[in-house]
Amino acid sequence: MKFSAAIALAALNGAAAFVAPKGPVASTQLAMSDYRTSVRDDIGVGSGGSPLYKTGGTARDLAEIWDNSSPVIVQGGSLRTWSFANPAIESVQVLLKTEGRPLDADVELWQGPDNTPHKMRVYVEDGALRTFNAVIGTPRGPNTVAIRNIGQLEFPLDAVVRPDRDDGLAAGIASVATRSETIQGGALRTYPFNPTVDSVAIILKTDGRPLNARIELLQGPNNNKQVVELYTEDGLDRPFFAIIETPGSGNVIRVVNTAPVEFPLYASVDAYRVGGGIDWPDDGLMIGRAF
Repeated sequence: MKFSAAIALAALNGAAAFVAPKGPVASTQLAMSDYRTSVRDDIGVGSGGSPLYKTGGTARDLAEIWDNSSPVIVQGGSLRTWSFANPAIESVQVLLKTEGRPLDADVELWQGPDNTPHKMRVYVEDGALRTFNAVIGTPRGPNTVAIRNIGQLEFPLDAVVRPDRDDGLAAGIASVATRSETIQGGALRTYPFNPTVDSVAIILKTDGRPLNARIELLQGPNNNKQVVELYTEDGLDRPFFAIIETPGSGNVIRVVNTAPVEFPLYASVDAYRVGGGIDWPDDGLMIGRAF
């Protein structure tokens, strides 16, 4: 009997020797901590509430920039320049507005004789309701920013051009527009926004190739409220940052890559400032508004 029990015990120990050792259990839970849903897709947008900045206080209020600066009046048909000799200034803020009249201007960056690495054509239907706000790269100074008001004499504009700090406008835009998509040459992308979105952050860049693009703010069929035609000789060295104000409803941002198919660009477009729709103008569109 004892001999049978010993044989059974040896058989059990031998079977246990062939059992695979237990390793760490792999978890199938998806790590979603780094995934951020766009405000345009957020079901909470449009529920009202107090205005807020998505950047958590890192972005500077555009009204604060205007209040703390001394705007320069550029009369219709005239040219004004701002020179930055300090090579430590790697980007500058360019802000334009009017008293409610149309805004039509050429913005160029000069670096040396006959060298224009960055230039823009800017049109805004109402320069008071939708100001132009952008940050352009100025590496390897000295650099000069030239603004020409190509409107008539009756349409002056106010301009602010000043260095952008490390925690300034570009940093605020970059902290919001974190996801990008490729737009091939000759293609376009549209981005509709909720009426509670007061302004939109835009970043355009390339992998080092020239950047040619057209940015439009549409509010209704074929109704351009703001148009920016952009050229940069190096979209990696000089990316384009902008904030487009989108008051009212039915706002759509359209980005067109006007370069050939060999020159793709990378676009990041997302909501910058989200409010409760308290600044909507009385434009007669009452659909979806709370009273």
